Amino acid sequence: MAVSQMDTDVAIIGGGGAGVAAAIEAGDAGAKVVLLEQADALGGTAAISGGGCLIVGTPLQESQGIHDTPDLAFEDWVKWGQGAADEVWARYYIEHSLHDLYFWAEKYGAKWIDMKFQEGNRVFRWHRPANNGLGLMTALIDGMKAKGATQVLSSTAAEKLLTQDNRVCGVRAKTGKSGQTTDILAKTVIVATGGFNSNLDMVLEARPEFKAFKVMEGSGRGATGSGHKLIRELGGYFTHMEHIWFYVYATPDYRDPAGRRGLVFRLTPGYVWVNQQGRRFHDESRTGGASATPALLAQNPPHAWAILDTPMTAKMEVADPYYRDGDKVRRDRVQELLDSSPYIKKAESLGELATKVQVDGPTFLNEVEQYNKAFDGSLEKEPKFGKSLKQSKKFDTPPYYAIQLFPLARKNFGGVKTDLRCRALNRYFEPILGLYAAGEVAGMAGGHINGKAGLEGTMLGPSIFSGRVAGGWAAHEAGFGPGFIGKPNRPLG
Repeated sequence: MAVSQMDTDVAIIGGGGAGVAAAIEAGDAGAKVVLLEQADALGGTAAISGGGCLIVGTPLQESQGIHDTPDLAFEDWVKWGQGAADEVWARYYIEHSLHDLYFWAEKYGAKWIDMKFQEGNRVFRWHRPANNGLGLMTALIDGMKAKGATQVLSSTAAEKLLTQDNRVCGVRAKTGKSGQTTDILAKTVIVATGGFNSNLDMVLEARPEFKAFKVMEGSGRGATGSGHKLIRELGGYFTHMEHIWFYVYATPDYRDPAGRRGLVFRLTPGYVWVNQQGRRFHDESRTGGASATPALLAQNPPHAWAILDTPMTAKMEVADPYYRDGDKVRRDRVQELLDSSPYIKKAESLGELATKVQVDGPTFLNEVEQYNKAFDGSLEKEPKFGKSLKQSKKFDTPPYYAIQLFPLARKNFGGVKTDLRCRALNRYFEPILGLYAAGEVAGMAGGHINGKAGLEGTMLGPSIFSGRVAGGWAAHEAGFGPGFIGKPNRPLG
């Protein structure tokens, strides 16, 4: 089939948080934009995420008596990153998170509705948008489309970056439905293809020690490392690739024919976790990758069972499009998962449940009994691990469920190294002319903005922000606008 051709100012590969933000920014600068998305619809990993963004100094914080500052947040960020965070990019994002993410997203109709404490933060900074990541992305996508500067090519995958005179000059793409190959000639190109955590081979290449036990793919379905390959072919420099953020509040997707994908599930704070010996081993309210993941991986074997009674499943959400209908949770499909997955056991008594999951019955029953006694004694915290019982209840309503948990590769904290303009750098730390990278392909921003651990909200927030930065500077190099300026949140004077 003949190769067709089209021209634009800025070509963007990937229609998730970073790509859509880049399209808005480049379009606002006056550039014509072509946005390629390999899936049928825009949104990417961002649309299935919890949507939380770490943002500093917001009206929502002030309304709850929290006076947060970039200095305070930066200290927490660097400490949590264990010496591996890109401090320049971290500072840049933190200072711009108020005006250039919080207020900017509100301008497109996003609503920041509540906050949640996340490990490593001294104050509440994790801001949740209405309807989670789907709500935030819907607002941004609608805003992008309303401006009319961006042509969206869905079901279209990038096959290679085009170069001429030692600079990137476009992208060759193939449309899945028609099979048509098109050369999209552009003055600049932004790669915003996401991470590689839905490519188990790449996960195990970066972390070979995980070959010893079951680990699941857990990012958006398009996060297969395609952009890494495009940039690597042009000599891009990748850094901190071994820093992968694993979650463990996830269970295998029994509907996946390849048997690789996992499902993150949320809003079950009352559950307890037991290992294969039937013992609790962790404060289950601490679900982060820096606490829950090491705790689970220390078990033998490295998996666990999340124990719930029926009322605890009432608000359970599964972070996968199959389990949602737009902004509504498909409760029938959540129940279908609970009833149908071979990795989920159901029983009318706790003793029967212990038998079905093959744990030591007396040990398991004693754990639940001790947990229930904390409620009988009206305690605020259960004594074994000090877990707060404010959002918990007694185990007293059958049927009871045991959901098997395994580590799930969720986010990449390493990626292609960029400068503060999001220009992709080569091994000499020089820009690859005409090429920009934003979002998870660049370790959320810059290559490794988080370091070894993230405070949560430090993935989606920096991805969207770095998309704005890339869009502004890519448009500038293409001859439009002053580049990304933004408004830092700094003390007056």
